[in-house]
Amino acid sequence: MGTDDGAHEEAQQFQVDLRGVVDLLSRHIYSSPRVYLRELLQNARDAITARHEVDGRGGTIRITPLAATPPSTGSGTAEEFVLVDDGVGLTAAEVAELLATVGRSSKRDIFDLPRSDYLGQFGIGLLSCFMVADTIRIRSRSARGGAPVEWIGSADGTFRVRELDEELPIGTSVHLVPRFDSADLLRAPAVRELAETFAEFLPVPVLLQTGGGTTPLTHAAPFLEPAQDPVAVVQYGRELLGATPLDVIELTDAATGTRGVAYVLPYAPPPGARQATRMYLGRMLLSERADDVLPDWAFFVRAVVDSTGLNPTASRESLVDDEALARVRDELGAAIRRWVLELGLREPHRLAQFVAVHEVGLKSLIRHDDELARFITRWLTVETTHGTMTVGDLVERFDRIRYAESVDEFRQVAGISRPEQVLVNGGYLYDADLIRRLPELHPAVSVERVDVVGELDRLDPPPLDDRAEAVALEDRASAVLAEVGCQVVVRMIDQPELPSLYVADPAVLRRLDRTRTKGITGALWGGVLDRIDDAVSPGDGPAAAARLCLNGANRVVRALRDVGDDAVFARTVQLLYIQALLAGHRPLGDADRALMTGALADLVALSAGVVPVAPAPLPVALTDDDSPAPDALDPEDG
Repeated sequence: MGTDDGAHEEAQQFQVDLRGVVDLLSRHIYSSPRVYLRELLQNARDAITARHEVDGRGGTIRITPLAATPPSTGSGTAEEFVLVDDGVGLTAAEVAELLATVGRSSKRDIFDLPRSDYLGQFGIGLLSCFMVADTIRIRSRSARGGAPVEWIGSADGTFRVRELDEELPIGTSVHLVPRFDSADLLRAPAVRELAETFAEFLPVPVLLQTGGGTTPLTHAAPFLEPAQDPVAVVQYGRELLGATPLDVIELTDAATGTRGVAYVLPYAPPPGARQATRMYLGRMLLSERADDVLPDWAFFVRAVVDSTGLNPTASRESLVDDEALARVRDELGAAIRRWVLELGLREPHRLAQFVAVHEVGLKSLIRHDDELARFITRWLTVETTHGTMTVGDLVERFDRIRYAESVDEFRQVAGISRPEQVLVNGGYLYDADLIRRLPELHPAVSVERVDVVGELDRLDPPPLDDRAEAVALEDRASAVLAEVGCQVVVRMIDQPELPSLYVADPAVLRRLDRTRTKGITGALWGGVLDRIDDAVSPGDGPAAAARLCLNGANRVVRALRDVGDDAVFARTVQLLYIQALLAGHRPLGDADRALMTGALADLVALSAGVVPVAPAPLPVALTDDDSPAPDALDPEDG
C-alpha cells in the first residue's frame, strides 16, 4: 500500500543512453548510415526556406568533405566534414528547444508521425549523424537576431552549449568528426554520390568544395516540365530503364502538388513484379522504389514523381498511407487509364505494340483487378478458329463463345467446329480465365467450355442405311490400330475434305505421355509412373483409349469400306492415323514412327509397281519390361 511519504520525494528524469538511441536509429528507423547526408541536406534546405519567409533572401548549401588522405599522426587537428547553409539559423533558445525536442521524442513521435516542424526535423536529423560521427559540432547565427551559438555533442551522451563572442554569418554549419569505421562515407567520392542521389533536383544550389575547386551538384528536374524539353525527358527515362521507353505519360495532381511522369516499359517485367516509383518530396529523393504511389495494376510503367503535399514517415524513406496518398494513387492511375484509352483511339498500332509486350502480365492481373479489366480487356488477344482476334472484336462478332481448356483440346475440337461458330484456345497462360470473365464485362455474351469427348458425341453417326457397314469398318480399323491403343469410330463431319481426326481427352493424353516416358526412363521412374497409372485406372479394367474419328462424309473413308486387301486396308488406316496425329500436333512415339515408316515404305513400293511379298506386319509394341514385343517389324520386310 502507498503512503503519503512519497509525496515529498523529489521527481527525477529517466537517463537516456545516447548509444542506445543511435543503435535504435540505425537498426529500426534508418536503413543505412548513408542517410546522414540526406538528413543534413533536408535540414539545410528547410532552413533556407524559413529564411526566405523572414527576409526574402535565397540561400546556398556548401559541403566540404574530409580530405582524401587523413592528417598525419600527431598533427593535433581532428579531421572534419563540414556542411554550411545560409538559412534562418538558430538562437540560443532554439538550440535549447532543439535539445528538448530530441529528449522528448517518444516512440510514437519517432515511428509513426511525420516530422512537420523544422526543429523536430533538425533534432532527429542531428541524431542520424551519430551513425557516422563520434562528435557533432553545430555553429549557428539566427536571422531573427541574437548572439551566435555553438553546440558540441559526443556519442557518449555528453554535450556543451555556449554563446560565441565572434562574428558568424547568418546560417548554420555542421561539423562532423568521423567514427573510425565511417570515414569513407564523409570523403569526397561518397559525399558526391550521396548528394547527387538525394539532392540533384533541389531548387537550392548545392556546392561541393574540395581541393580541386567548387562543383555544383544540382540541376533542373526534366520530369517536372516534360512538355518544355521532351528530348531530355526521354533521355532521363532511357537512363532510368536502361532502354528507350515505349511512351511517356504526364502525371499531375494539383491538390497535393504532385507532378511527374510515368515511363511505359519497353520490356515485360518479371512475373509478379509490382510497379516501383522513384519518389521525391520537395525535390529531395524519398525512395527509389516506392510501391504505393501507383495502383498495383500499373506494373507496366516506372514513374518518377515529386510532391509537396504527401507526408513522409519519420525515416523519410516511405510515405504515410493517408488520404492524401490515396488521392494521389487514384489520380495518377486515372492518368494512366486515359493514356491507354486515348492511344487505342488515336494510335491503335502503338497500343497493339504495348499489348504485345505486356499481354501476359495484363492477363494475369485482370483475373483479380476489376478496374484494370474494364478498360484493358478489349485490346487483349486470343487464338480462335477464326485466327488471332482481340477480345473487343470477338465480343462484337459473336454472342456465344466456346473455349477449350487446353491446347490439345483446342486443336482436336477445332477440326470439327462449324465455320459459323467460334472456338477460343484457352490453353495459353491465363486465357481460359480471361474468357470466363467475359460475361461479367459484357453481359450480352455467353461462354461455354467444350471438351473433346462431348464434341465427338455431338457428331452425327452414319445414316441408318450405312450403319452396318460403318460398324464393320470401325471393328476392322480398330483391330489394325489395337497395338497403338487407338479405337476407331465413324462419324459424319461437315467437312468432306477432312478424312480423319485424332481424338483423346486430357486424361488419355496424359496416360499416353506417361507410357512414352516409361520407354525412355530407368526402372525407378518407370515404377513411379506405373503406380500413377494404377492410381488413375485401378484394378484390371481397360484404360480409356484414344480414338481415330473417320469422317463418313469423306470419299477416301467411304472407299475404304470396300477394300478387300488386308494389307492395303491396314496401310491406309495407318496412314490416316499418322496424318491425324500430325494434323493435331501430337508427338509420335516409337510405335507410331515404326508404323509410319512401314506404311510409307509400302506406299512407295506400290507406286513403283513393286508388290510386297508379305502382308504388312503390325507396328512395334512395348511390353511392360520395356522390351520389343514378339510381333516387332522384321527389318527385311518391304
